[in-house]
Amino acid sequence: MNMLLGLMVAAAATCTGGARAETFLKETFSDDAWTDRWTMSTAHPASDRGTWGWGAGAWSGDAEVQKGMVTNDKLKFYATSAKLSSPVSTGGDKDLVVQFSVKHEKREYSFCGGGYIKLMKTGTDQEKFNGDSPYSIMFGPDLCGYDVSRIHLIFNHKGENLLKSDEIKLEYADKNEFTHLYTLVVHPDGSYEVLFDNQSKATGTLVEDWAFPKKEIDDPTDSKPSDWIDETEIPDPEDVKPAGWDDVPEQIVDPEATKPEDWDDEDDGEWEAPLIDNPDFKGEWKQKMIANPAYKGEWKAKQVANPDYDPNVHVYDDLGVAGFELWVVNEGSIFDNIIVTDSLDEAKAFAEETFTPFVAKEKEAKEAFDAAEKAAKDAAEAESESAEDVEDVAEDDDEASKDEL
Repeated sequence: MNMLLGLMVAAAATCTGGARAETFLKETFSDDAWTDRWTMSTAHPASDRGTWGWGAGAWSGDAEVQKGMVTNDKLKFYATSAKLSSPVSTGGDKDLVVQFSVKHEKREYSFCGGGYIKLMKTGTDQEKFNGDSPYSIMFGPDLCGYDVSRIHLIFNHKGENLLKSDEIKLEYADKNEFTHLYTLVVHPDGSYEVLFDNQSKATGTLVEDWAFPKKEIDDPTDSKPSDWIDETEIPDPEDVKPAGWDDVPEQIVDPEATKPEDWDDEDDGEWEAPLIDNPDFKGEWKQKMIANPAYKGEWKAKQVANPDYDPNVHVYDDLGVAGFELWVVNEGSIFDNIIVTDSLDEAKAFAEETFTPFVAKEKEAKEAFDAAEKAAKDAAEAESESAEDVEDVAEDDDEASKDEL
């Protein structure tokens, strides 16, 4: 049973609309043989390399079922990967679905650590897998304090890793120490969806939301006519400055001010009444603006076909390796429940088994853990105070004995 819940690479068991779902990787880390299924990279020197552990953390909804791959050391590089059962592609007539969970157990204000998975070509050197290894897709949370809090989704295009034009932001309530589920769906038509805890966070198309070559571009030979009018408003010619507007001073002498009785002109100088803001002062006069009757609209260059456009820009073939390559400031992150499949229904069903049942239980476990920690701390403080009281009494007795002598 453990092996069935561990890495499973097989043609899937569900059929939807006549199409058989296929799962290329399914990992729950439910047995200690997971280290045989994952290749640990030795690309970084041993002194810089973090060690992967296995467990569910200090608290969990189920200490056995929620075991995952754990970052044991802080301020270290981590890199490990596993082969898919067969190469997968984002082309064809099926989706590509990548899903996994992460629990940043030591998530605090100063927490800083990535949690993203990479999909790479078949034949990737897994033992030398590092930050310079080419990848096709990178997906997952990127957290550092409160300044960086997003779901990373990067696509490679001709050797360049393209960031999404607008970030997939995580809300304040999303940034905590509990297990969260991340799901990416890339459809055959080049559209995508990102889900967080089974809730949609972002949708769109790759070609529009990343800096891929667009289908059309501005005609380089087209330029704005010299007589083009693109000012939306102009000063109202009928609006003129009222006579005497500039003659009103900004400040005036305070009419209620009087010379102090003890003021001495010889010693204090000639007395001058203080200035106050003039209630009649209206500020700098500004002419009213009206809609420009000659406005022609915003000028845009004519569009022409982009010679660099590729209608298959979203197609990634021969994806055969999935891996985590991270720089971790804070240790204690747990990666679990990884699935790569061509069926969102399959991924959702997997989440119903491995994620959903433990959401509430995990919070209950955390509350119990915090209560036990507080009780232990209070007991330690009480014991310390008691020891200090005993020590104070002993010192008082010593002083009394000395006085008697």
